[in-house]
Amino acid sequence: MIDETLNYNEPIEIAEGVYWVGFADADAGLHCNPYLIVDGQEAVLLDSGSRGDFSTVMLKIMRAGVAPNQICRLIYHHYDPDLCANIPHMEAMIHNKELKIISHYENNLFINYYSSTSPKQCIETLGFEFQFSSGRRLTFIRTPYSHSPGSFMTYDTKTKILFSSDIFGSYDHHWSLYTHLGERCRNCHIDKPCPYTGKRCQIQGMLTFHRRSMTSAKALCYALDRIEELDVSLIAPQHGSVLHTPISRQVSIEHLRALDNVGIDYFLEEVPR
Repeated sequence: MIDETLNYNEPIEIAEGVYWVGFADADAGLHCNPYLIVDGQEAVLLDSGSRGDFSTVMLKIMRAGVAPNQICRLIYHHYDPDLCANIPHMEAMIHNKELKIISHYENNLFINYYSSTSPKQCIETLGFEFQFSSGRRLTFIRTPYSHSPGSFMTYDTKTKILFSSDIFGSYDHHWSLYTHLGERCRNCHIDKPCPYTGKRCQIQGMLTFHRRSMTSAKALCYALDRIEELDVSLIAPQHGSVLHTPISRQVSIEHLRALDNVGIDYFLEEVPR
């Protein structure tokens, strides 16, 4: 369900100086969301995407008014190819000798297989933050085993956006950039079509994603605990839709906390006896 009120062929500004620069496909079940943060003459790109999405992402970066060589950091929340596969293309196009890649050291072990050019920085040695020349800070919050050992999230202290990586991701053929979740979804029957949209329940796509992609309910709840400690304006996941209202975040967290068959428990429940 592509939102016809948004032009997905252009970068979409989700907050001042923060852009969604992804690819919208009405037939895709898994949407990937790269984001660009612009601060003065500096820019940071988060989870730049797959090889196939490179031209779309780079074109949108330039349409946002950013020259490729303004990008000084690439941040990768884990090492999957849907986030990292276009790194060599990004490095070649950015062509900035100051460019560095930021991730957790567990991820950098694998990111080195995508790129041997840019220096890798570990969030631990950075003191869990990156600072723009202006003083604006991005802070990094670990979410281990949600889904990889080195998984983490990025929090922009200026806009209070949380880039949550796989947390709040979704498998959904009826995708839109902004979620349609609201108060009416708190006690919905997720196994039935939405009575308001007639489409598959967005919560169902989110729960399916977390059951299959997270390692355990314990790891997932640890991540949710960290999220609820933050003052958040909106949540921008790497998959799925942006949670731009307090109620959409509350409803999503409530449903995710109620999951008890996550990861290995989901497998053991489904495996033939």
